[in-house]
Amino acid sequence: MTPVIDIVFQLIIFFALACQFIEAENFPVVVPMGCDSAQSEVESQSAYATVTVIKTGGAMSDFAVGSEKISASNYGDLAGKLAGLINDRLETLPADGRVVTLRIDKDVPYSEAQYALAAVAESTAADIRLAVMKDAEAQR
Repeated sequence: MTPVIDIVFQLIIFFALACQFIEAENFPVVVPMGCDSAQSEVESQSAYATVTVIKTGGAMSDFAVGSEKISASNYGDLAGKLAGLINDRLETLPADGRVVTLRIDKDVPYSEAQYALAAVAESTAADIRLAVMKDAEAQR
């Protein structure tokens, strides 16, 4: 009976300490009032080129730079075409303000999304930002 009591007391002490550590990790986050977006207006204007990869009903994905859409019939020269469209959109911006926003549908496999990443790497973009959206079911 004595060893059981020792084990129970050790478990009580362990859980009492562990619960205090978990409680210490829960700190409040204060969000400022009047915050419309996570980007300032200056930052959102500098994100001039948006590259979108969309999974369509077919076997291949569609790529778009801004409003120009490219269907991926041949992946061989796709990265070059996308890089050219990105450069056309970024040519009026200063070198340090050339930002590309990359949006990829969650159903697109990496084997197809890698061409958009390669195009951004080939372009004159100085920075890349990833646009994400919460799952539609989680928002309900």
